[in-house]
Amino acid sequence: MKKSILSLLLAVLATASALSQEKPVKIVFDITSKDTLDHQTVMRHVSLMAKAYPESQFEVVVYGGALPMFLKDKSTVSKSIEELSINKNVSFKACEGTMKRFNADKSMLVPGVGTVPDAIIEIVTKQGEGWGYIKESH
Repeated sequence: MKKSILSLLLAVLATASALSQEKPVKIVFDITSKDTLDHQTVMRHVSLMAKAYPESQFEVVVYGGALPMFLKDKSTVSKSIEELSINKNVSFKACEGTMKRFNADKSMLVPGVGTVPDAIIEIVTKQGEGWGYIKESH
C-alpha cells in the first residue's frame, strides 16, 4: 500500500513539474558589465531559452558599462543580437540615460536594439508586472 501511494505521489509531482515548465514565463535580464564574456553568456542564455520556450518572453536591458554590447562598432555579439531580435519573444533595450552619458545616439545601436528612458525603471516595472529577474554574469 505504501509503495502504491508513493508511486502515485511521484506521478502527481512529475506531472505537476512537467506542466509548470510549459507555462510561459517572462524574464528580464539585467546586464551592466563591460566584460564581453558576460555579453556572450547572456546571449547564449537568451538564445537557448527563446528556442526552448517560444511562448515565453525575454528582454535584455543594458546600461552602464555594458553599453558597448549594443553599439555597432564595439559589440562582440552584434550578429547574435540581430538574429535573435527578429524573434517575437525577444527584445533588447538600451538605457537612454547611459547613451547620453556615453554620447551615443540611436543610430549607433546594433539593428534590433530599442531604447528605454531609464533601465532601472524598466527592470523594476517589469518585475512589478510579474517578470522574473536575472542579473547576468558568467
